[in-house]
Amino acid sequence: MPLVNAGRRVYLHEGDLLDQGSLNRVVSKVNPNFIFHLAAQSYPTASFASPVATLDTNILGTARLLEAIAAHGESPRVHVCSSSEVYGRVDRKHLPISEEAPFGPASPYSISKIGTDLLGQFWAEAYGVDVLVTRMFTHTGPRRGDVFAESSFAKQIALIEQDAIEPIIRVGNLNSLRTWSDVRDAVRAYYLLLTSDLPPGEVYNIGGDYSCTVGDMLKHLIGLSTRKDAIRVEVDPSRLRPLDADLQVPTTEKFRVATGWSPEIGFDTTMNDLLNYWRANVATQAVSSRR
Repeated sequence: MPLVNAGRRVYLHEGDLLDQGSLNRVVSKVNPNFIFHLAAQSYPTASFASPVATLDTNILGTARLLEAIAAHGESPRVHVCSSSEVYGRVDRKHLPISEEAPFGPASPYSISKIGTDLLGQFWAEAYGVDVLVTRMFTHTGPRRGDVFAESSFAKQIALIEQDAIEPIIRVGNLNSLRTWSDVRDAVRAYYLLLTSDLPPGEVYNIGGDYSCTVGDMLKHLIGLSTRKDAIRVEVDPSRLRPLDADLQVPTTEKFRVATGWSPEIGFDTTMNDLLNYWRANVATQAVSSRR
């Protein structure tokens, strides 16, 4: 079994959401107490190019995992990770977005997460699986993949500071309004979700306290740069979605009351840490390339 970290605490067991047999084997072998189901095709823009693969992985993949859990006969607590994208194109009358707001999918990804969301609730009610569902709003921080806007911006700034690219940040839709939270607060929320005494089948919004447009987030990142006076911003059409979920502002009162959770890491710290992560990453790659 491959050992992941020097602390000798984490081990990998191979499974595939597209392969029912592999999921059956992993669940039976591990006999888990908790399952955090975060596996997905998780990039909304990519879902426009690969809608069928996105739906298969996210909807049928979730059904396969839940079937493996139900067939196992034991009763782990299961976290099914849905997404704030299920709300999609929200009418302003529904702001801030509660768990009762209607679905309004704006991408194949959001459609797939609606399926994931409903499957989790259904397996809890119909098959007695101890499932809880979260709809996490925008969260980011160090190690965030560069296919996501804020991490792409931070990476581009780090490359500009190293003179690796011209001082132009290429962007998509900057008008989308988001409520931002730190990934480390998100992980703490997920832990509390499964270790608190919550009834199966419940759905919870989770998100931060600070809201601003993607454009204002970009201005904040640029303001942290040593090259802020030289940087220009240009729209890249390839970064624009055909449709966009452009109002993502939640109420998370239900989850906070149920668990006592609240965000601890502020927007400024998150953005600083994200940019410094990419600065270190880019600097390491630059050193490696010179060897």
